[in-house]
Amino acid sequence: MELRHLRYFVAVADELSFTGAAARLRTSQPSLSQQIRDLEQQLETALFSRTSRRVELTAAGAVFLDHARAILAQVGHAAEQARSVGLGRIGTLDIGMTGSVLLGPLGSLVAAFGAQFPEVVVRLHEMSPQEQQAALHARRTDISFLRRPAEDPDLIEELAWPETVGVVLPERHPLAAHKRIALASLRNESHVFLRLEDSRFAQYLRDCCIKAGFLPRISQQVVEAYSLTSLVAAGLGVALAPACIKVLSRPGVVYRALAEPVPRADVKMLYRPDRSIVVERFISLARELSCRA
Repeated sequence: MELRHLRYFVAVADELSFTGAAARLRTSQPSLSQQIRDLEQQLETALFSRTSRRVELTAAGAVFLDHARAILAQVGHAAEQARSVGLGRIGTLDIGMTGSVLLGPLGSLVAAFGAQFPEVVVRLHEMSPQEQQAALHARRTDISFLRRPAEDPDLIEELAWPETVGVVLPERHPLAAHKRIALASLRNESHVFLRLEDSRFAQYLRDCCIKAGFLPRISQQVVEAYSLTSLVAAGLGVALAPACIKVLSRPGVVYRALAEPVPRADVKMLYRPDRSIVVERFISLARELSCRA
């Protein structure tokens, strides 16, 4: 028994006419009649009672009709689901990121993607940069957004959006009166820093300080960039931080730009070469929004 047998049977049952069903199916009446005879032989029972004037379902045909409709509906649904997955209209998208990345355009990007592809389930996973790359390799995530990823020949790295580094200061700090601050001016300050052991971005900021002529005197280290403002407000030092941090309004703290050469806090997209169509659509939208910005 094949699907065409079911389709032909349902058409005859709907039309109660072999001539009408053949026209609907765009096939010849003899071919249609043969298909129905083949089906009845396989089932070893008559599905229709035929006279010269009318066609009627038998009791067996009426029972078989309900099942045939259900089977065809399931096949149609399965085909539509497969087509939607293949076109990237449904599926899942697991995104690895650090919490501070959400202070930038990522939230708007996820919202825009959800509006275009409402049947794709997007899941955000907050984790350290090292964990993000491990998760990509283990296929627990599909794409990551992070600063200064480790070089990895098995992953593709692409700029998501550019960002600079500035400095977070107590509002009464003498340097707070300046619009731009030279990095070397921070040589005598205590610094609160991102944790060096698991952040290549933190290591890069330390190297920038060394190039400016000093090794930062680090009083405290934290995992997330948005935690830096709390430590600055508590009087534990100043902090080098991505520009996105300035959206966090906190009493007693100000954000100031750095003078040239300004360290970079660019956010990169990281993904596998064998990405799915869902990931490809997300990347395409990220590129589009980046170009608009």
